[in-house]
This record gives sequence, structure tokens and C-alpha cells, in this order.
Amino acid sequence: MLDREKIKLAIAPIGWTNDDMPELGAENTFEQCISEMALAGFTGSEVGNKYPKDTKVLKKALGLRGLQICNAWFSTYFTIKDEKAVIEEFIRHRDFLYEMGAKVIGCSEQGHSIQGLELPIYEEKPIFTDEEWNRLIKGYNRLAELAEEKGMKVSLHHHMGTGIQTPEEIDRFMESTEDNVYLLFDTGHIYFSEGKQEAVDNLIDKYIDRIVHIHLKDVRREVLERVKAERWSFLKSVREGVFTVPGDGIINFDHVFDVIGKSGFEGWLVVEAEQDPAIANPFEYAVKARKFIREKTGL
Repeated sequence: MLDREKIKLAIAPIGWTNDDMPELGAENTFEQCISEMALAGFTGSEVGNKYPKDTKVLKKALGLRGLQICNAWFSTYFTIKDEKAVIEEFIRHRDFLYEMGAKVIGCSEQGHSIQGLELPIYEEKPIFTDEEWNRLIKGYNRLAELAEEKGMKVSLHHHMGTGIQTPEEIDRFMESTEDNVYLLFDTGHIYFSEGKQEAVDNLIDKYIDRIVHIHLKDVRREVLERVKAERWSFLKSVREGVFTVPGDGIINFDHVFDVIGKSGFEGWLVVEAEQDPAIANPFEYAVKARKFIREKTGL
């Protein structure tokens, strides 16, 4: 059982309205999204494309429903853009999250990323050069310092279609950065990358002491097999339902929850399972995820 005093539960709005494909869930409003999050039993949310940018407006809407912001995606481009421009944008993002009370900033290196392109996800993923790796590491070390100025932590979201997707790439990043650069652990993305339970369990075992934010998503085996056989893009994979909520796919979460409990982890567990809401009703799946987590962890 997990400690309710240390661990909180959130859900990402991407199941209601998709940031990469705005046409998915275009009919779903911000108010519907956060109301259904709260009704399903969650107390936190990440930030979606329909969320108000005005922190006072956002705080009021969330406060009425007993929700708070725990993180928001930030795209870095250290491998392809000027560091100064990335950092200036990061500071604005950091200050927004700080105002909203978040403690963690989840980042993804999007230089050369194909996650938003209709290209085969496995065959066309980017591979960084040594020079790009050096710029990336230097950039993230700097972001960590800037986050600490506000008492916050920077974490790297390993992600399909990016240059930090595989266990080997995650290892290189974690071994090269300073200890104040953390990992956003995503069960679905590491399983999608490697296609085996061992990859999920090994990653949390290896980095639990530097994991500050956790995305819980599951993978549908039959869809994943088609992704590989038919050379689908990440976007098509999502549209066709490769991801689902925890407990509804192939991933066994027992070891993940066991490690979280024994480690003394403090922070947010976030259900983040992007699907087509016209096919997978977001509220129904939020309730399903909440029930599974309660049964498995006591939260």
C-alpha cells in the first residue's frame, strides 16, 4: 500500500483533448475536462491546450473542483536551437508553474523529434550526434539550476520518437547530467520502446532515487504488434489506441507500485493515456484507472 501523505494522484487532460492532434477531443471543453477529473476522484492535473493561461482564472476553476496543477510539458530544443532562446522560454514556463504551485517541470528534448510527424516511429527515430548530446547535457544542467532558484526540479520525459527513447539513451542522459537533473518515468513509453515488461521494471529500479514524477499509462499488445508490423507513426499509433489507462493493457504494475512504496517516493502519480476520446470515453477511462490504482495501492 502507498502512503497517502506522500503520494498524490493526478490525471492528464490529454485523454480529453490531445495537444499533438487538436482534432482529437476538439468538442471537449476545459470545464468538462477538469470537472470529470474531479468526479473520477483525482486531485491533480497537468496542463492542456485548452487551459487558461491566466493563473488567477486557472486557479479559480481548479480550486472549485479541488484540483491543483502538478506539472506541464515543456519542449526543449538544445540539439537544434540557440540555448539562450530555449532558456528564455523555459523561465516563462517555470514562473507560470511556480505561480500554480507545481514543484516539478517535465521536459522533453524535441530536437529532430518525429513524434508529431507521420513517419514510422521505430525506423525513423532521431539519433543525436556527440556534439548534440553535449549541447543537450549542458542545457539541462542549466535548466536544473534555474528550477532550483524557485525550489523546483527539472525532469526529462523519455518519449517515443525522440532522441531519448531507449534505455541506452536514458542511461546516457542520466549518467551525463548532474544529480539535480531528474527523470520523469513513463511506464507506457518505455514499454512501447522495448516491448517487454523487463524494461519497465529495470528503469524504475535503476533510477527511482532520481525519479520525481511518474506517468502511468498502459499499452495494448495487439495494437503494438500492428505498429511494428505496419510501420506506423506515433500519431497513428495513438489514434489506433496503442495507449490505454493502467490496468487495461499488457503492463504489470505490481513491481512499479512496490518500488514506489519501498523507496519513500514523494510526489505525483499521473494517469496519462492519450486515446481518441470519441472511441475511448475520457470519463469512463478515468474512473477505470482510478479504480485500478485504488485496488492496487490503497490510494
